[in-house]
Amino acid sequence: MTRSRRRTADRLARAAGAALVGVVLALAPNAAHASTIYPPVDSCTTSPASITAGGTLSFSCAERTFGADEPVTITVTGQDGANTSFAMVHLGISTGSTTRTSDANGALGEVRIVLPATASGVYNIAAISRSSAGGTASASITGADGLPRTGGDSGQLVGVWVGGGALVLAGAVVLVALAVRRRRDRNDL
Repeated sequence: MTRSRRRTADRLARAAGAALVGVVLALAPNAAHASTIYPPVDSCTTSPASITAGGTLSFSCAERTFGADEPVTITVTGQDGANTSFAMVHLGISTGSTTRTSDANGALGEVRIVLPATASGVYNIAAISRSSAGGTASASITGADGLPRTGGDSGQLVGVWVGGGALVLAGAVVLVALAVRRRRDRNDL
């Protein structure tokens, strides 16, 4: 009987261990989920939101976007992202990124971003950390002087008009000469 009790006790211990492992595995994702900060929408901003190519913009995130005093990775994605620089550091990669540290309240202070002179379109800026999903903001690139000039200057077209007029006049002279010649040929017969 002691052997059967021992077997029963071993089986119960194994079942309890398996149940404990199952509970831990079931609750582990919830524990990991609880440690991630999900900041509100629009917690990060750019100023100005519209900027000319080669300009400098400021990127920042509100309090409680990140954990206190933790490293935050800032990434800039856009056309010619390889020429984006943060303050004085030029980054020669396709998507520029840098790391800053959040303050005691979980905010990310102003990060100055210099866009390349050839920038166009929209630049997306994202900030993430180990404990936070972070935030994003974007900046639109506007033309320095509005739309580019695509037409020619009417003063430059004077030569074209004079040349075209001379060709039309020469064509008319040839037609008149042909008509006179035909008329003479008919009269000679």
